[in-house]
Amino acid sequence: MSVTRPAAARSCITSRVMAKAAILSAVPPLMVKTAANPGGLPKEVFDGFQAQLAAGRSQFYYDVAAGPFYGLNRPGAKVSQALIWNWWRQGMMGGAKAHYDGIVAFSQTDFTEDLKKINVPVLVMHGDDDQIVPYAISAPLSAKLLKNGRLKTYQGFPHGMPTTEAATINADLLAFVKE
Repeated sequence: MSVTRPAAARSCITSRVMAKAAILSAVPPLMVKTAANPGGLPKEVFDGFQAQLAAGRSQFYYDVAAGPFYGLNRPGAKVSQALIWNWWRQGMMGGAKAHYDGIVAFSQTDFTEDLKKINVPVLVMHGDDDQIVPYAISAPLSAKLLKNGRLKTYQGFPHGMPTTEAATINADLLAFVKE
């Protein structure tokens, strides 16, 4: 049985226009090192991620969360086992093949032309201590490629900053939306 929305609901859904956007700790424009992206990370880094994932997906998801994702490997970090296990749980819910292929997708997809096409204001939010998506090869470059990009850099924040620094991130998102 198929369900059809009333015409008024269909037109409401299809006529909505995005007014603003935000990208947080995002991979654009391109993570991997290429001739056009000499500052990127060597492909061997991502090959290593795939090898670690293939060798032991469960351990991989635990180690990433317990270390670089939330910055829990930094001196003075307050380690939360609940946070680590929750991220591990989320990772284990996905398919192994999709995760393996996803490493190629996030590292080798070049979003440069896509970013140039976005016309709405975009808040680019990124921590300068992101050990997953290095700040220097992502956020500042994305903000420059966007027609209406605004860069917001967070000193010392990790990749998982929406979780570890939720109050700050949510306040800045809300302020941006209200502008």
